[in-house]
Amino acid sequence: MLALVEITPWHWVGFIVCVLVFLALDLGVFHRKAHVVSFKEALGWTLVWFLLAVIFAVGMGHFRGRHDAFSFFTGYFIELSLSMDNVFVIALIFGFFRVPAEFQHRVLFWGILGALVMRGVMIWAGVELITRFDWVLYLFGAFLVFTGIKMLFSKDEGVHPDQSLVVRIAKKFLPITSEFDDQNFVTHVNGRKMLTLLFLVLLVVESTDLIFAVDSIPAIFGVTRDPFIVFTSNVFAILGLRSMYFVLAGAIDLFHYLKVGLSVVLVFIGIKMLIDPHGEPPRWFQFDIPDITSLLIVVTIITASILISLVAARRAKQRT
Repeated sequence: MLALVEITPWHWVGFIVCVLVFLALDLGVFHRKAHVVSFKEALGWTLVWFLLAVIFAVGMGHFRGRHDAFSFFTGYFIELSLSMDNVFVIALIFGFFRVPAEFQHRVLFWGILGALVMRGVMIWAGVELITRFDWVLYLFGAFLVFTGIKMLFSKDEGVHPDQSLVVRIAKKFLPITSEFDDQNFVTHVNGRKMLTLLFLVLLVVESTDLIFAVDSIPAIFGVTRDPFIVFTSNVFAILGLRSMYFVLAGAIDLFHYLKVGLSVVLVFIGIKMLIDPHGEPPRWFQFDIPDITSLLIVVTIITASILISLVAARRAKQRT
């Protein structure tokens, strides 16, 4: 049996460099000119990012063993699933500000780049907390259970970006126009340099991802506490978010019960964290849920919520 490869700082550097290269190719080559991303193009890129994640999981299994491979893919699928709710909120934000379709990819590109930095900081902070204070996992687990139940019973009241604290602060302290200037974030008005409305949209998208990260980051610690697996699975999920947005944004009404599925996933991961046997000192009640079992449960919950949503939407259409 081959010895497991130890993760070194060079692996971190190599992974981050590869991500930056992919992002540079994305913006500098494939999306150099602003254009409307078609469903076919978005679906193709969604499959590309998914296959890259699968390849990475296979490589993880070869060099680090099956346990790490399943941990990575379980974490990736959880983060990707939770990102679907973020997709629909972003669609509502774009609709509220009436962002032209050809400019949306640029906002998502820079928004996701910022999200990678924010999540990297949050993951580092989470790992440090868990390493120093193992009891923090109880707080994370309880928080996820509470959030899942709250999401399940909360009413969908829509998105009101104009009422957000980020928008109010930005308009008060930053020179922001109320117009778009092509896909630029900075423009000139009467000889004065100002930020465009597209920049304000970017701020709202960034703040939205920060809010969603508060749920998703603790969730992955229910699967693994390995910082490399936590970070890489988050990165792959976030990179696939852009193309997934263009695939799903036009079908928001078809996924009515997806929110229920995501709520159940959060509750399941929270309970898993509360009864997980890995902790020092040993806990009074412990029950090990293998990674493959966790993955199958999460996949089943999300798939069932999507299928039920599609059936419900089809029946509603037949009645009208």
